[in-house]
Amino acid sequence: MHALGQAQGFVSAQQLHKQLTQHGSAIGLATVYRTLNSLVADGLADSLVNAGESLFRDCSQDHHHHLICNSCGIAVEIEAKQAEAWASKVAKDHGFTQVTHTIDIFGICKACAK
Repeated sequence: MHALGQAQGFVSAQQLHKQLTQHGSAIGLATVYRTLNSLVADGLADSLVNAGESLFRDCSQDHHHHLICNSCGIAVEIEAKQAEAWASKVAKDHGFTQVTHTIDIFGICKACAK
């Protein structure tokens, strides 16, 4: 979905639907949800739940983490080698194997903090 790639940071399906309809598309909200969930399933988009709302973002397919602004929604992809080591150690300490993880760090970006 081209509109997702143009969004800055994570967006809700409702925000994306509004943007599409404002530009003349007749796409339905249910279709937006289905398409976003399909993109996530295919590894072409990321999703997360923030304050009970599902948010989506066009994202690289390499393993990474995010810094996400609670105010404007901008997301920055970060590599966190220490987080990888921490997640592996915690899993091993508790006897877990075949571990995967997702780390999203929320805060207020520099621009919004002004």
